[in-house]
Amino acid sequence: MVGYDRGATNAWYLCLLRPDRVKRLVNATMTWLLRNLERKPDESIRAMFGDDYYICRFQEPGVAEEDSAKAGIAKLIQLLLTGRDCRAQRYDINYNAIQFSRTGFTGGLNYYPCLDLNELSLLWIGARIEVPVKFMLGDLDLTYHIPGVKNYIYDGEFKQAMPNLEEVVVMEGVAHFLQQEKSREVTAHIHDFIKKFSSL
Repeated sequence: MVGYDRGATNAWYLCLLRPDRVKRLVNATMTWLLRNLERKPDESIRAMFGDDYYICRFQEPGVAEEDSAKAGIAKLIQLLLTGRDCRAQRYDINYNAIQFSRTGFTGGLNYYPCLDLNELSLLWIGARIEVPVKFMLGDLDLTYHIPGVKNYIYDGEFKQAMPNLEEVVVMEGVAHFLQQEKSREVTAHIHDFIKKFSSL
């Protein structure tokens, strides 16, 4: 299985809940976090980043649209998804800006107000991701620069959450869309990881 961004979160859950359905996983951009028994997800995020952090701000419908109206939708998408001026992604940025201008952000952001529903997975507290895993992200991706993420990845907690973590790949000069920015390298990483287990 290969997961990316919000799909990576779903892939982590599939590996946790149905490891019999997944032989190996290559995931990108979104780390898996062990559950915190002390707080609900929304409380943890507020405690770490404050009320103005985007996940906290977007709990209320309409806030994302208000923010984007001030900044300009295309500029907001560019900053959120690439963090830099990237001509190679102009088409994607413009396409998304047109679509979000038409529909607004609420539908796509409904995940955030539902974060606390993850409490329904309390049965799996302490469970680990047991399938072999390769994790990839870009060194310019905003998710890599969230406070605490690098320590989590490199200080052993990430490996505790998945004992069969084979490799973490941090691609230099790459932002959020690593599969577009470095498609050949990403494809090679995925292929090599799958090939490694092909005799099993």
